[in-house]
Amino acid sequence: MTERKIFAGARVRRIRNGLKLTQTAMAQALEISPSYLNLIERNQRPLTVQLLLKLSSAYKVDLDELQGESGGSAGQLREVFADPLLAGEIPGEQELLEVAEAAPNAANGMIRLYRAYREQAARLSDLAELLSKEGQAPALTGARVPLDEVRDRLERRPNFFAAIETAAEAFHAKLAPGDDLTGALKTWLKSEHGIFVRALPVHAMPNLRRRYDRHTTRLFLSERLSPFDQLQEIATEAALLALRDEIVGELDALSLTTPEGRRIARFELARYAAHAVMMPYAAFLTAAQRLRYDIDGLRSRFGTSFEQAATRLTTLQRPGAAGIPFFLMEVDIAGNRLRKAGAQGFPQARFGGGCPKLGVHAAFAQPAQILVDAVEMPDGGAFMTVSRTIDGPQAGFGERVRRTALLIGCDLGHREEVVYGQALASAAEPVAIGAACRLCERRGCLSRAEPPVTKPLGLDEMATGLSVFDFQ
Repeated sequence: MTERKIFAGARVRRIRNGLKLTQTAMAQALEISPSYLNLIERNQRPLTVQLLLKLSSAYKVDLDELQGESGGSAGQLREVFADPLLAGEIPGEQELLEVAEAAPNAANGMIRLYRAYREQAARLSDLAELLSKEGQAPALTGARVPLDEVRDRLERRPNFFAAIETAAEAFHAKLAPGDDLTGALKTWLKSEHGIFVRALPVHAMPNLRRRYDRHTTRLFLSERLSPFDQLQEIATEAALLALRDEIVGELDALSLTTPEGRRIARFELARYAAHAVMMPYAAFLTAAQRLRYDIDGLRSRFGTSFEQAATRLTTLQRPGAAGIPFFLMEVDIAGNRLRKAGAQGFPQARFGGGCPKLGVHAAFAQPAQILVDAVEMPDGGAFMTVSRTIDGPQAGFGERVRRTALLIGCDLGHREEVVYGQALASAAEPVAIGAACRLCERRGCLSRAEPPVTKPLGLDEMATGLSVFDFQ
């Protein structure tokens, strides 16, 4: 029968130090040599079943303590080092286990410190939002994660880039694609740049959406992608070539502070340019107005996905030829906000987007169904929101579908101009929402997940409110 070998040198050393024993004294009790015990403590020799029993007998040590794993602490340390601020310091799995085992108190201290940092960061964000509502823009200092800097720049400005729009319309007219934009883009890439487009099966490219091979000048696309997403990837590659100067110009105007931030923003601008090529501004605006902003009608007319057409609606802000100022938010089923955009900048102060009562969260219970709501903020601001789930790349057998949900909204005053306004009964009360639980002071909210930072908790043994987090 094969013995189970356990490498637990750090735990043995802690037991020995706790008993104030030398290696020689413990080795004599275990009937091994001091040098062998030294190797055990350095994890160069295993702790066998026989030694486990001797330790338990000689020092009344709990066997579970010796055989237990440090997976809990290691998992929490993994979360700490997954933070973007520590992106360059990510240790390997074995190193995390060694830290958790060799210095458990230090590991726990690091975990507690990280949680405190996250809590203070959340409170600072809440404070910034409160100040912004009062017309003050706090100058927050400290390290900025490149992705957060890019998101902040893009979310606070209109989702419209004039130079890219003009160049995209000219490029689309030059292509003269007719009803086959995909074919026209492939032909242009081949004739102008010698780039061939080819779809690869999942086993050949299991983890990528697209890959450009400079040596063979081939653009490989994953067969996991829908035809709409494949078109977007082809249009992105074409935009990076045909609209390079316009993309660089808009990128420079963002004034990002890091090379990594510029790389991220360049991809976002290329994605914007791809949508502009797929759905040229003037034609899309005309169709949107005639269809009363029916997203399904628009995606059918332009051969795009629901997500692509909805995103394009947030970009219709050309001076003298503007559409309804829509804003958009995408979340996953855990409530993480993946992206936000707005025709006039995402209305963070007026709308927030962090309320659990928004239809975008209920959409996951009704996949592919459109949910329309009228919502009202505490200050009386009212919006119309349209929510729907969208599925990611085709999942393989046994894989879970990547499903997220989109919320696209506008001021409720535009309800008569939008086809979705028909779903709102004129006498119905809007859903009472808030910017986010930590910023919302609505009393008796059944959906409240956190107490507001602006009010102290109301702990009363004689009376309990409807909310888990009562406040004064």
